[in-house]
Amino acid sequence: MASIKDIAAKANVSTATVSYVLNGTRNVSPKTRERVLKVIEEMQYKPNTIAQSLKTKKTDTIGVIAEDVTVFNTPEIIDGIHDCAERHDLHILLVNLRLHKRIGRSFHAVDRFRDVVLSAVDELVGKQVDGMIYVGVHSRDLSGLVPPKDKPIVYTYCYADNAVSVNYDDERAAYEATQYLAGLGHRRIGVISGLIDSIPSRLRFNGFYQAVMDCGLPFDPGLIKTGDWETASGERLTRELMALPEPPTAILAMNDVMAVGVLRAAQEIGVRVPQDLSVMGFDNREFSDYLTPRLTTMEIPLHELGVQSMMALNRIIRDNGAIEEQAKPLCKLIVRDSTGPAPG
Repeated sequence: MASIKDIAAKANVSTATVSYVLNGTRNVSPKTRERVLKVIEEMQYKPNTIAQSLKTKKTDTIGVIAEDVTVFNTPEIIDGIHDCAERHDLHILLVNLRLHKRIGRSFHAVDRFRDVVLSAVDELVGKQVDGMIYVGVHSRDLSGLVPPKDKPIVYTYCYADNAVSVNYDDERAAYEATQYLAGLGHRRIGVISGLIDSIPSRLRFNGFYQAVMDCGLPFDPGLIKTGDWETASGERLTRELMALPEPPTAILAMNDVMAVGVLRAAQEIGVRVPQDLSVMGFDNREFSDYLTPRLTTMEIPLHELGVQSMMALNRIIRDNGAIEEQAKPLCKLIVRDSTGPAPG
């Protein structure tokens, strides 16, 4: 295996010059640089990354802790992390905690998976990562879960006190969804929210309420229902909404899974979508484009969350802990066939 000394001898330069070319630390004349690079290619030189990391105290490796890679949001976030890492010549080590299978929707049962998280953190620290990104399965407060390890950490799809987190704007997304329905002439808009203790549920309701006020719509508490993110709750609560003396002309389900329940209930009780009832979801899950009718929804910028998380962590590492404020990625309205003008 060729060494830097071998490269220097064949290129007729000093070992320092070869090092400058490899690391880009000082200016080398274009002619000399070209000669050194040609010899490097001819001799198929591979740098000793272990030795380099010992010298620079950096491995250019990032640890990614995914709470569960099977949950819909995670793969695209990880792809965004990889996308950004490749552009910055960084490497990724991924650990999958498999929390969805361990605790289901018991998102706040921290004590049931704390040991799994600590083991993952210790594993990545032992492999000399320069920093870590923690990818949640649900947006919630994870303060105190990861102990200080002298390694920077960025949270996405979740957050922690005194830590950098990258999340999208739930409140604005729900505001824009409601504003879109109001623009179609709907004045009685029903809402099927997620679990009451969910941060996204609260933020999305805040956005809905603000849009109702700004658009001059009547606010009727009877149009607000609390679901559990599952299809059955969407179906059951839609039946309740449509049985009201003055039923809604549009329903905003706070995720696409509950929106499936809305569509099922509408079909079973003979309500036409979108002629009699407009239906809107949230998340833009893959199946939303294959429903009948195709579901209008808000698309979460998952790939961008991954990219911004990697960029934030890279800045912290590069700038020795400096944190730079950044805007939240925005959701995108995806208009399909399940929404239309208010009837009559």
